[in-house]
Amino acid sequence: MRLKEGDKRELIKTEAIKMIIRNGLEGFSMNKLAKACKISVATPYLYFKDRDDLILTIAKEEGQTMSDAILNNFDPEAHFEEGLRVQWRNRYSYMTTHPDKHLFFEQLRNSSYQEEFLHHFLRGFKETLGKFWDNAVKRGELSPMPFEVYWSVAFSPMYSLARFHNEGKSLGGKSFKMTDEILWQTFDLVVKALKKK
Repeated sequence: MRLKEGDKRELIKTEAIKMIIRNGLEGFSMNKLAKACKISVATPYLYFKDRDDLILTIAKEEGQTMSDAILNNFDPEAHFEEGLRVQWRNRYSYMTTHPDKHLFFEQLRNSSYQEEFLHHFLRGFKETLGKFWDNAVKRGELSPMPFEVYWSVAFSPMYSLARFHNEGKSLGGKSFKMTDEILWQTFDLVVKALKKK
């Protein structure tokens, strides 16, 4: 059965994500991709100029999808705890619904593609989240702090738990499975740490 043009493009993107997660960016090539997709070596070049164009196109398109998911029902005017809860719910939902794409973005963040990926991904995203943080500080819900400190305390615990969940184990090899109870217990500790006393 022949694939439609749009289906071929999606197959190429999906297989590229799988290969990059499995073998890293260094082991990824257009020839290997075509072989994995069972298509002609020339076919990926009908949709993408070269390897870099393919990777950055996936990053831009999937980055926009992730940004939309994270900002779903999020109001930058919301009070701090309420807004942060929406952020955690959306991020956790995205990571568990799309673990492959989350791992793909982790690969990009640790590569030479990081700067260009983040440039596109962060444009509107950063503005919305920055406004939320700024509003919380102005209302006295948060103490003034560098944005990087806020970001690290607000989200790093959740990302660490997600990494443990995806790997199926925590530090020392102990078996680990994320639960809603663990997620919201951690959230409560984060809010307690960040809220102005």
